[in-house]
Amino acid sequence: MKKIVLTGDRPTGPLHLGHFVGSLKKRVELQEICETYIMLADAQALTDNYDDVNKVKTNIHEVVCDYLAVGIDPKKSHIFIQSCVHELPELAMFFMNLVTIQHLGHNPTVKAECKQKGYNEGVPAGFYLYPIYQVADITAFKADLVPVGLDQAPMLELTRDIVRKFNTLYKKEVLVTPEAIYPNLKGALPGIDGNKMSKSLGNAICLSDELDQIAAKVKKVKSDPNRTSVNDPGDPEKALAFSYLEVFDPEIRFVEELKERYRRGTISDKEVKDRLTEVIDTFLKPIREKRKEYHQDRSGIEEIIKEGTRLAKQKAALTLLEVRSAMGINYKGFC
Repeated sequence: MKKIVLTGDRPTGPLHLGHFVGSLKKRVELQEICETYIMLADAQALTDNYDDVNKVKTNIHEVVCDYLAVGIDPKKSHIFIQSCVHELPELAMFFMNLVTIQHLGHNPTVKAECKQKGYNEGVPAGFYLYPIYQVADITAFKADLVPVGLDQAPMLELTRDIVRKFNTLYKKEVLVTPEAIYPNLKGALPGIDGNKMSKSLGNAICLSDELDQIAAKVKKVKSDPNRTSVNDPGDPEKALAFSYLEVFDPEIRFVEELKERYRRGTISDKEVKDRLTEVIDTFLKPIREKRKEYHQDRSGIEEIIKEGTRLAKQKAALTLLEVRSAMGINYKGFC
């Protein structure tokens, strides 16, 4: 039996290099050996975009184009819309009884995101509770593996807690305890301002960016603040351009040479950034070209989403039936 993978993205804008490094690259590998479900998390996106529904709806098409352009194969990966799988909120309703408000409030990921979005006492209930909906998303497909960033570790642990509690309480091994797959990096790829790369912060290099956009963004990438002139020695650890070069430049030894020159003060930040612009553009060019082709085939994209959603509903419905049966609320003839 193939292991099952559940992953996805909030369709609030085009995907970026952080997405590629953090999850997309791994998804392309996993689809060859696993049964993969990729969720367009529109319902989750609405927890903090409820006043701009059209933004979420429009970006569903954009995100799917990104998926296909990087190598996601709809014959191997089921791409579906979260809000169309009505079994998910029903599962979340049952799981809400297995976790306390205090537990949710102490979730470091939720706390960090509330701070980032400027929520104080006015946190929307949907946003506060979305970790439980993530549990439903993962368990509905009986996911064995969930590719996530390090910042999402608390979400996975909550899922594992609820799975164990449900199976113990109802004395049936209905739900699967998932394992996290973390990116093979020292940390998340930072945005051009040094903060977490994010669509909402506008600090990301997108997979669809053209050369002029890449060059403009790379120009803003933070350099060593203690380096005031070209001839000053610099610290590569404080120059974000090197963080990107370490990931995307295939010539590793050349990058090491650039670092050594930076330490000696024999290379300018402009030269480093010019190299980075070239490297990223070379990496993104084939993705951009494929993406443009997919973008023109709107009906083809719609068919991919429809089929993926049909299969996702089928899988989630079976899990919900098992959950209801384990709880003893399978009212035959009534629902």
